[in-house]
Amino acid sequence: MAARAQQRTPRSLPLSLRRSRLAGGGRRGSVCCPPRRSAPAARRSFVRSSLHGARMAAGACCKCPVSLAAFKRSLSVAACPRSLLSGRRFGERGLREAVARPSGAARAAGAGGGRHAASCCVSCQESMSQSLRTCYVYLNQTSRSFAAVIQALDGELRHAVCIFYLVLRALDTVEDDMSIPLDTKVPMLHDFHTYLYQDAWSFSESREKDRQVLEDFPTISLEFRNLAQEYREVISDICRRMGVGMAEFLEKKVGSMKEWDKYCHYAAGLVGVGLSRLFSASRLEDPEVGRDADLADSMGLFLQKTNIIRDYLEDTKEGRAFWPREAWSQFAGRLEEFAQPEKLESALSCLNLLVTDALRHVPDVIAYLARLRNRSVFNFCAIPQVMAIATLSSCYNNPLVFQGVVKIRKGQAVTLMMEATDMPAVQNIISQYSQEMVHKVSPADPSRAETLRVLALIREKSRPSGPPVRSRRLSPVYLSAAMLLAAVSWQYLGATAAQGAGDVHGQ
Repeated sequence: MAARAQQRTPRSLPLSLRRSRLAGGGRRGSVCCPPRRSAPAARRSFVRSSLHGARMAAGACCKCPVSLAAFKRSLSVAACPRSLLSGRRFGERGLREAVARPSGAARAAGAGGGRHAASCCVSCQESMSQSLRTCYVYLNQTSRSFAAVIQALDGELRHAVCIFYLVLRALDTVEDDMSIPLDTKVPMLHDFHTYLYQDAWSFSESREKDRQVLEDFPTISLEFRNLAQEYREVISDICRRMGVGMAEFLEKKVGSMKEWDKYCHYAAGLVGVGLSRLFSASRLEDPEVGRDADLADSMGLFLQKTNIIRDYLEDTKEGRAFWPREAWSQFAGRLEEFAQPEKLESALSCLNLLVTDALRHVPDVIAYLARLRNRSVFNFCAIPQVMAIATLSSCYNNPLVFQGVVKIRKGQAVTLMMEATDMPAVQNIISQYSQEMVHKVSPADPSRAETLRVLALIREKSRPSGPPVRSRRLSPVYLSAAMLLAAVSWQYLGATAAQGAGDVHGQ
C-alpha cells in the first residue's frame, strides 16, 4: 500500500503535440522541427507519440503492449460520461464511464481472450492470484472500456475498485433482470451484501447478458474477502445501502425534485461516496476526501442527472421515465408529449429547468476535485466530470434532445481527456462551458434568472485560487492541429483494432 499521497504535477497536452512543427519555426532535427520522413511514417509516429503522451497523462501503469492496448480502447470515447455500471435502470444511471463501448475487435479481446483478456500489465498479472485474474477478465467483459480507467489507478486501490465494480455489477444484474419475480428479487437486493461473506453463494437463473458475475460470484466474493478490512467495510456498506435503494425504486416513479435527488443518490451518489472512502482507505488521498459524503454525493448526482437529461428520448421510447414529474408536469400533461414538434417550446423550458438543477452540483464538483492529490485518482474523477459539463452544454436549450441522443464530438472528447489532468485546466474547461451556456440562455426561458445565477456562481468557483495561470484558450493554428490529430488518431485506432486484439491474446 502506498504510504503517502503522491503529489500531482501539472500536465497540459502532450509535449509531442505542443511542440509539433505545425506550430512553426525550429531547425530541422530539433524537438520543434523533426527530421523529414515519409508521410505514412511521419503520421504513424505522430499518432503513436500522441497516444503515448495521452496514456502517460491518464496514469497508465506501464508501457507493455497489453496496457497500451487497454488505453487505446479507452480512447474509443463517447460524447458523454457513462456509468460505473451499465444496466437498464440503476446501472445505466450510475457513475458513468468516461468511455463508451469499444470496437468489435476490442470486445472480442475482452470476451474471448480467456485469462489474457485482463488488461493489466504483464508484471501486474504475474503477481495476481488466478481468481483475481479472473475478476479482471470479468471487469473487461462487463464494464466496456471503463476497465482501462480502473486499471490506471495506483497500487492496491486498483484491485479494490475492480472488486467494488464487480460487486455492484452483480447487484445491478439482479435488479435489471425482469425474469426474476419481485417476491424473489426484493429479498435478494436487501440481502445481497451478506452474500459477500458466503463462500459458495451464486445465482444461475439470471437471463441478463452479464450473468457470469452472478454465476461465478464465489470468485468475486473470494477476492472481496482477500481485500484489506478497510476496503471490505466500504464495499459491503455501499452494497447494502444501494440494494435498499434499488428495492425502493423497483416500481416507483420519480415524482418530486427531492425524489429525483434521492433516486440519483442511490444510483450514483453512493458510488461516489464509496469510491471516495476507498481513495482515503488506500492512503493515496487524505481522510477528509472519504469523510465528506456531501461532496462525493454531488459528484455522482451531477453525472447521473446529466445522463438522465440526455437520454430523454431513448428512455421514453423504452417506457422508462426518469425526469421528475414535478418538473415536466409544469409544461405538459404527459412526459412523452415533449417529443411532439408542437410541444417544442414547453419541452425546452423543462429541459433547461433540469439542466439548471444539475448545474447546482458543479461548485461541489470543483471543491471535491481541488482536494485530490494523487494523479491517478484525480484523472479517474476529473475526466467524467468535464465530459458531463460538455454534454450538459450541448444539451442546454437544444431541440435535438427530443429527436435523438446529443453527443459531443469524438475529437472534442479526446481533447478533454488529454487536457483534464490538473486543477487549473479543469477549472478552465468548466468556466468555458459555463460561459458557452450563458450565451444560449433565452430571454423568454422561465428558468433564465436561476440559470444565470448558477452559471455566475460556477464561473466564480472556477477561478484558480492560486497565482494567475496562463490562459489555455487555443489559437486557430493549434485547433487545426488538434483536429488533425483527432482525425488521424481515429483512423489509426480503427485500422489497428484487430492487431491490438491480437496483441492482447498473444501476451
